[in-house]
Amino acid sequence: MMPVHLRDSVIPKHEQLRAILLHKCTKELQPGDLMTSERKLMQDYGVSRITVREAIGQLVNEGHLVRVRGKGTFVAHRPVQSKLHLASFTEEMRAQGHKPTTVVLQSEEDAAPEATAKALRIAPDTSAYHVKRLRLADGEPVSVDDGWFNAALLPGLLDLDLTGSIYRATADKYGMPIDRAEQTVSADGASQEIATLLGIKKGAPVMYFDRVSFSGPTPVEHTRSWYRSDRYQLQMEVQGERAQRSV
Repeated sequence: MMPVHLRDSVIPKHEQLRAILLHKCTKELQPGDLMTSERKLMQDYGVSRITVREAIGQLVNEGHLVRVRGKGTFVAHRPVQSKLHLASFTEEMRAQGHKPTTVVLQSEEDAAPEATAKALRIAPDTSAYHVKRLRLADGEPVSVDDGWFNAALLPGLLDLDLTGSIYRATADKYGMPIDRAEQTVSADGASQEIATLLGIKKGAPVMYFDRVSFSGPTPVEHTRSWYRSDRYQLQMEVQGERAQRSV
C-alpha cells in the first residue's frame, strides 16, 4: 500500500506514524532489516523530523527497533522469554513459537573439573560426559551451554543425537527425569570465545547461569550457560509474605 500524508486528527501524528511503523516492523520486515530512513518517512507521510523521531523513539523504547550509530535503525530481534521454570531449551523455545536449533561444539568423555565433581557428588578426576552446545532460536544465537553429565548414570549418552533435548533422553532412555535444579544467575562480560559464538563484542553483557540438575535426590547434570542479554529475558512471579502463607 502506497504511503499517504498523515492528517491532523484526535490521534497525534506521531501516534499515527508509530502504528504504521509498528505494523511494518512486525508484519512486513524481518528482524535485522533496515527501517526506512527518517528523511524518507518525512517525505512519504508529510510529517516533521520531530514527529518521525518521536514515533521511532517510542518503538525503540518498546524494543521493536534498535538504533545503530552511523548505520540506521533496524528491526530488533524478538527476545526469547523464560518464566524461570524447569524445562529444556528445546521445549521452552517450541512452547513460545520459536524454532530451536542446536550446534554441538564438543562432546567427549573426560575427567570432571573439581567444581563439577563436587556438584555431581563424584570423586575428583572421575570421568564424565562433557557436552558443549550453541543454542539458537529462529536461526539466531541465544546461548552457549557447557554441560557435564554423570557418565555412570547415563551410559552411551554421547552416542545419542545431542542436537535434541538431553532432558528428554534422560527421562525416556534412562528413566531419570530431571525434576529439580539448583541454579544461580549473575551478570557477566562475554569472553572472546563466548562473544564469537554469540555474535557479540568481547565484554558485552551476558547472563551467566550455573545449574545443577537432579533426578530425585541424584545430581545428573552440571551446566554453565551464557545467554545474550539482548535476546533472552527472565520472567518471574513474586508473591508477598501474606500470599505465601495462604498457599
